[in-house]
Amino acid sequence: MCGIFGIVQAESSQSLGLPVGCLSGLAVDGLTALQHRGTESSGLVGADGVERQHMDIVKGHGLVRDVYTSENIGKFNDSVILIGHNRYSTSGKKSGINCVQPFVVYTAVGCVAISHNGELVDAKKKRLEVLHQGVGLSTDTDSELIGQMIAKAVALNYKCRRDHDPGDISRELAVTVSAFSTSYSLLVMTYDRFYAVRDPYGNRPLCVGTIYNSSSTEALAYCAASESCAFPSTAKLDFELQPGEIVELSKNGIKSVCQMKPHTPSAMCIFEYVYFARNDTIMEGQQVQTVREACGKQMALEDQIEADIVSNVPDSSTAAAIGYSIQSGIHYEPCLHRNPYVGRSFIQPSNELRVSAIKKKFGVLKKNVEGKRIVLIDDSIVRGNTMSALVKVLREAGAKEVHLRIASPPLRFACFMGINIPTREELVAANRDIDQVTQFIGADSVKYLSVEGLQHAVQSGIDKSDTKFEVGHCTACLTGNYPVNVDF
Repeated sequence: MCGIFGIVQAESSQSLGLPVGCLSGLAVDGLTALQHRGTESSGLVGADGVERQHMDIVKGHGLVRDVYTSENIGKFNDSVILIGHNRYSTSGKKSGINCVQPFVVYTAVGCVAISHNGELVDAKKKRLEVLHQGVGLSTDTDSELIGQMIAKAVALNYKCRRDHDPGDISRELAVTVSAFSTSYSLLVMTYDRFYAVRDPYGNRPLCVGTIYNSSSTEALAYCAASESCAFPSTAKLDFELQPGEIVELSKNGIKSVCQMKPHTPSAMCIFEYVYFARNDTIMEGQQVQTVREACGKQMALEDQIEADIVSNVPDSSTAAAIGYSIQSGIHYEPCLHRNPYVGRSFIQPSNELRVSAIKKKFGVLKKNVEGKRIVLIDDSIVRGNTMSALVKVLREAGAKEVHLRIASPPLRFACFMGINIPTREELVAANRDIDQVTQFIGADSVKYLSVEGLQHAVQSGIDKSDTKFEVGHCTACLTGNYPVNVDF
């Protein structure tokens, strides 16, 4: 799971006299809004729309606010197009600066930059093919591999490009990505345009929009992002890419240039709704906050417990707790304070960092806890580190009972498509029954939302008449039913 953002200045805005650095500022704002999707590193690449053999690059480790300064983003003052990336590593060295995206490769038609969200399940096979063809790779990431294969496709088709616009690589891009399995959502940039690409399974989200000038109806820029929350308030969400769709964004506007055969049913990651996406994001035509509330309501329908208050582990489970409270009639009361200056523990790259983050992350609201029977809602349990520590501090603060309710089913299987759950041994529910999980966590009881309940909460709000394919979601981490063959 990573966050990707791209923006290109609209031709109609050239007469508006945009302030210097306006476009790069919008790009940094977009990446900041996607910070929850990756905190290890960030990068931006820009082009001026004229020079094909040069792109400006700023990359660094840390949060967006740490990577970009007024000095280094000055590199992009002449840029009319930029793509960016926030990294949450699932492949490649975590500390290597050469693994920070976007990647830039030199091709027969000029520089091409790549931002990738997802993880290729067939990366090892494709990597060997490329290496045996004599193509050198500077990293062990699947994202660089995509860039090199695009460069190869451009070279193979170069003789047929004699009268072709050098910035248009749509045909080569379609050939390249059709050879991959899942999972990828991509932004691929040339000197004067970029392409948004979603794999045929639709496993990772991707949407496009138009940014308008606040004082006119003229388009200022066109943009694409992992989530709609990355768009500024003056933007309109135009559409979410269909599975298998390739969309071109240039100064002339937004147009769909290729539709690969979509997999039916689609297999969008259901964990986007459970944990990853921001509450204000629109995904599959519905607001994520609304879906999470529906998960909480469904959890209450499946549950029977007597308690004094409903509470939650902030922040992503707040909506589910509100839904549970509404449906059950049990009063909602916050019990935990989350330190906003500590990052999301789940997406820390090592277990030691995750445990350290948990201890710094939460404080207890003792007056709300003392003598109370608490239904504590969380969106998921992965390794159990956070939950066992929180149950302990609630008891120490005087809680009479702690009943844990999880607004998603047990995570029992590894993900090979972009979530950092590489082995079943790490998953608390993989080899334990519900009583053993309860004992491990130290709660009075534990109950999960059913798979059917989660699917109902997610899919009941989707307008299926507006889709050209059967709507589905990947539940592999919950059920072990992978949408593609996976080499374990």
